[in-house]
Amino acid sequence: MATGIKDKVAVIGMGCSKFGERWDAGSAELMAEAFDEALADADIERSQIEAGWYGSALDSVNVGNSAIPASTALRLDGIPFTRLENMCATGTEALRGAAYAVASGAVDIALAIGAEKLKDTGYGGLPAGYKGTFNDLWMPMGSAPAGFAQLAAGYSAKYGISKEDLKRAIAHVSWKSHQNGVNSPKAHLRKAVSMDQILGAPMIAEPLGLFDCCGVSDGAACAIVTTPEIAHALGKSDLVTIKAIQLSISSGREQTINDWDGSHVRNTRNAAARAYNEAGISDPRNQIDLMEVHDCFSITELVTMEDLFISEDGQAVNDVLDGFYDAEGVIPCQIDGGLKCFGHPIAASGLRMAYEVYNQLLGRAGPRQLPNPSIGLCHNLGGVPYNGIAAINILGLA
Repeated sequence: MATGIKDKVAVIGMGCSKFGERWDAGSAELMAEAFDEALADADIERSQIEAGWYGSALDSVNVGNSAIPASTALRLDGIPFTRLENMCATGTEALRGAAYAVASGAVDIALAIGAEKLKDTGYGGLPAGYKGTFNDLWMPMGSAPAGFAQLAAGYSAKYGISKEDLKRAIAHVSWKSHQNGVNSPKAHLRKAVSMDQILGAPMIAEPLGLFDCCGVSDGAACAIVTTPEIAHALGKSDLVTIKAIQLSISSGREQTINDWDGSHVRNTRNAAARAYNEAGISDPRNQIDLMEVHDCFSITELVTMEDLFISEDGQAVNDVLDGFYDAEGVIPCQIDGGLKCFGHPIAASGLRMAYEVYNQLLGRAGPRQLPNPSIGLCHNLGGVPYNGIAAINILGLA
């Protein structure tokens, strides 16, 4: 019977580029920036990497539809290298491929990298189904803000939450992330904003205002993984291991049944339940030390707190407003500023989240370092609440 990969894979090196409007760098330079940091962190030779998984979702003009641009950019000659895409879960999917290869014994050391140059599309948000300035753009849905605004409507209707209370709670989500982002040198946006600014911003899709929507960025992030035994042989003493990686992908069920009320994301709940089982977590509210979640919109983060079984159903509004997820709260969420401050270069985001958790666990997050975390959770959500993908990656100290 399958038992999962808990503690079978160690992360020995991670890197992350500066996110932002990176007109100074192409996709290859961004990948090299993240890879060079990860390689130095792992303290191994490039030749010791035996396989790679490269995530790229919407950047086909810059990088093509194969893994050749990644192997070329990183000078990884002759090894198996796979390009993959799984919407906003692409970065986590790349890590899953590398981790499974190591856990299976197929390779000793593997690489996962995700990169995106979305600013080169010439489009101000996520691509839609028509021509962009440079790239052919594709999106399997209508407006992303509209799709997640429906989540807000379903949530508030189910739990009887007033428009004013919901807006105040999601504004706090954005406010908290911007406060945290100030301390993240690699974030795209590093300016604190006030609650008044957030509540008074132009409306995008009711109840989501300008500050309730994450931006679009260029960026790359990278991980190098091996077995704990090899990591120890390489001289690594403090080990971060993968406790679980789980994905749940919609079959379209939400659009064909009446028992889904639009107040939550089924895929997140499915992936979280399996991830907790794989990681041996029975009480996530008391066992998780920090989280990086997919705050593409502030309502998404709020609802995710319930979908991850941290807040009770209908109580995330109160937990958020009570500061439970603030930097000084019980479970800090988006301690680096999240998608809200980094922006969302699709394929890089999942690995960027893991990069923050990894550095927090090793005590090297600088001014945003939390006191003695031992386990952290990363969450990605692709598509829309009624048809999409959820990915959970749990990292912890060995």
